Amino acid sequence: QVQLLESGGGLVQAGGSLRLSCAASGRTFDRNAMGWFRQAPGKEREFVAAIGWSGRSTYYADSVKGRFTISRDNAKNTVYLQMNSLKPEDTAVYYCAARTVTRPSGLTYEYHYWGQGTQVTVSS
Repeated sequence: QVQLLESGGGLVQAGGSLRLSCAASGRTFDRNAMGWFRQAPGKEREFVAAIGWSGRSTYYADSVKGRFTISRDNAKNTVYLQMNSLKPEDTAVYYCAARTVTRPSGLTYEYHYWGQGTQVTVSS
């Protein structure tokens, strides 16, 4: 089992920045690919970013490419999502997720463990 706890969400004005953190505990963390997803009210959960176990492989949704950066610190069992140039359409609950394999994925159903989510609200 892997337990995930997100933090760092909040209210920010458009153009601002936030950094989300996801602390993992339980099973060995550094063999898990990790991802960030988000879900806005009335919409399906969507992929945001993913990172492989070593941190060398990263993938982004087109909507956040160039604005968001995913990273991880395996010594701290933590994955991060740096979000810059935030837009109102980025408003959502952001979820951290872990796979049981090392290769990242943009597919929701390929993630086995999920955090409770953290709210990000971007005002215009």
